[in-house]
Formats: sequence, structure tokens, C-alpha cells
Amino acid sequence: MSIAEELKKLKEFSCNTRCVLSVYLNTNPADPEQQKSAWKIQLKNGLKRIDEYLQASDDQQEIQAYKKVKDKVMKEIEDHQNDLNKGVVIFASAEPELWSVHYVQVQVKTNFYWEDHPIVEQMEYMLKAYPQAGIILPSFGEVRILDTAMGFINDEKKYSFDSGLEVWREQKGLNSSFQRGTGGSHTDDLDQRLKENLERFYKEMGSIVDKMKKERQWKEVYVVGEAELANSFSRTMRDKPTNSIYKNLNNVEPKKILHQVFEK
Repeated sequence: MSIAEELKKLKEFSCNTRCVLSVYLNTNPADPEQQKSAWKIQLKNGLKRIDEYLQASDDQQEIQAYKKVKDKVMKEIEDHQNDLNKGVVIFASAEPELWSVHYVQVQVKTNFYWEDHPIVEQMEYMLKAYPQAGIILPSFGEVRILDTAMGFINDEKKYSFDSGLEVWREQKGLNSSFQRGTGGSHTDDLDQRLKENLERFYKEMGSIVDKMKKERQWKEVYVVGEAELANSFSRTMRDKPTNSIYKNLNNVEPKKILHQVFEK
């Protein structure tokens, strides 16, 4: 399920009384306000304030419902405290059951809500700023595809290019006297065939990207690669990409690619 689809379901979720805990927690280690894991104190204090408010109301059924989801949220975050990104967003309810957890790579403003429905406004804003998008990295040897939303990698696929020229390495290594004797025609022919095969590969991949864009509901598509290859791939796509970035990032880790695409 895409984040957009999950967000739609969250907006439709409700209960007769207050039962949904919505947690937005800033865990960004680069944030000056988060030095020495300050988020731990903010999490504890934020949940405690809701607890104190409910204790004053003396509604035991609501108090028990809150305690159940609070404990589950605390355990979830504690179990993943060594793998946190920039933020955590959780929507939780015991009855009716709801459990939606997102570890995101975008800035989160810490907030806690206990209501009869999930409070999704901040998540909507985050998705608008960092929408579902595809990042395509064409190179000579492969096409790498990243499926991303809210600064997080949902999926990554790689498709290798088979030149179809078994003699490519051997022919390119022919001695210079042979090349002079043939006027270099063998190498020229191979270069042309290689280019044509690469273009066919890109055309097939362009169709795959168009299909993925529809299936995964990408709002944006970015093509990242050396100028000639990026432009060649862009021409195979039915819709023009949102942007083309002329950098060879094919061997770069996904987080750094996201930074280059969205935060530059």
C-alpha cells in the first residue's frame, strides 16, 4: 500500500470516543534541539501530559484504552531507537484496531494527540513537500529505480543491460595494425550496434517506468545520470520527467541520492 493510499484510509478512520493516539516525534540527530537523544524526554513528557489529563477526567475505560496504545507506542520506539531516522510518525488505536508506523527521513515537528480520529495534517504536509516519486538512474551498465516518498526509500530495483554483443570485449581489444588494415570499420560497426542496443534497452525501461509511475502513484519522476544518458532515457518516457539532474550517482547510497534530488 502506498503512503497516499494509507493516508486516505487514516482520514476515513474514526471511533465513537477518543481512542486514537497520534504521535509526531522529531528524532533528527542533526537538530541542535535533539542533542543527547532529547527526543526520549520529549516522548515521555508528551505522553505523560495526555495521561495526566485523562486521569483528571476519571474515565477508566478511556484511561485503559490510552494506556494500552501508549505502552505499545513506547515499546515500538524503544525497540528501534538505534535505527531512527529524522522522525517517527505513529497512529495507534486498540479498539477499533489501528497501527500505522512511519520512520521518515524528513523534518518532523514533535506533537502528541489523543482524539477520536488520526490527526494527519502534518503528515499530509510532509507528503506534499516530499511526494511519492520515482528516481531513475540510467547508466551504461544498468538502470536503477528508486521508489520514494517523504524522503524514504520504499523500494529499489536494478535492471542490467545486456549489450547482446558477445565479441564486444575481444573486438575492442584488437591490435592497432588490424584496425588500420580495416579502417576501423569493425569497431565503428560495434559502436553503432552497441548504441542501438542501448537505445532499445532504454526504450523498454521507459515503458516499465511509465507503468510503475501509474501503479505506484508517483507524482514526480526524476532522471539522474550523465547528461547524454539521462537525456537519452528521458526521450523514451511518455511524460517529460519533473527534472533531470546531470550527475553520475549510480553507485551512491540511496540516502545521499535523495539529498541530491530533494534538498539541493
